[in-house]
Amino acid sequence: MKQRCKWVGKTKNELNYHDKEWGVPVHNDTLLFEFLILEGAQAGLSWSTVLNKRKEYIKAFDGFNTVKIARYDNNKILELLNNPGIVRNRLKVESSVKNARAFIKVKNEYGSFDSYIWRFMGGHPKVNHWKNMKQIPAQTDESEALSRDLKKRGFSFVGPTICYAFMQAVGLVNDHTTDCFRWHEICARNRRLVRNPDYHSR
Repeated sequence: MKQRCKWVGKTKNELNYHDKEWGVPVHNDTLLFEFLILEGAQAGLSWSTVLNKRKEYIKAFDGFNTVKIARYDNNKILELLNNPGIVRNRLKVESSVKNARAFIKVKNEYGSFDSYIWRFMGGHPKVNHWKNMKQIPAQTDESEALSRDLKKRGFSFVGPTICYAFMQAVGLVNDHTTDCFRWHEICARNRRLVRNPDYHSR
């Protein structure tokens, strides 16, 4: 039986997410934006709640196309707030639109959000060696720096704890515990990334 991180539930969604996505380096701007919005939506809720709504989020938010989301008006926001398939919190929904606009500005400045975000880790994933969940921090110096910079650029729902959860999700850090089978797999995958700069996981 595979040993997994202790936070993983027993549902198919959680198992698939843990086994295939969490901690894998992401270099796709659309997916990076998706995780940024989903992590913000999670604030005050469980990740499983947001994960179960993920398919509807993708549909409701036009596949997380930032150009389309940046053009959302009040009528579209009201439509989203009436959608039971997403987290119907006005501040979070409005934040998604605000963040899409800020995201586009970052892409215009750096060429891609990918180029911008990986600067905070020196271009390579950080491999942690946590033996148990209690050792994993809720935030780090890197997540605090990212949070400050995102806020300065007009993003919201990007506090240091949300930013660290985002960093864990998109593989800026490998925070699988060392007894988890995915810690070893992602370490091996990251070594390939370092050897081949053109290698992108997503």
